Amino acid sequence: MEHTSRALVLALVLCVAVLITPGAAHDQPPRSESPINLEKCWSSLFNVHGCVLELFQSVFSGKFGDVGTACCKAFSTIDANCWPHMFPLNPFFPPLVKDNCAQIVPNLP
Repeated sequence: MEHTSRALVLALVLCVAVLITPGAAHDQPPRSESPINLEKCWSSLFNVHGCVLELFQSVFSGKFGDVGTACCKAFSTIDANCWPHMFPLNPFFPPLVKDNCAQIVPNLP
């Protein structure tokens, strides 16, 4: 029971952390590119049961080997433009997961 509530709190904290964007947005010049649809960015991960939790646990533990094959496949389909918006507080996380997933599932894009 304690493990489940701990996992839920962890997931909630990560969701909030992911949605927080860096400050000083008003100082940035307007972008000419189309806006990023975060729902679309996250959709492939939410479609794989337990994938988001696996990724959040790997963020906090630093152990990327716990990300499963199905989650790695979903992770590899995400557009590179989504990464800075999905993980604004940890820009090194996506490349670390991608490298680990390349070992789990060879020939990922």
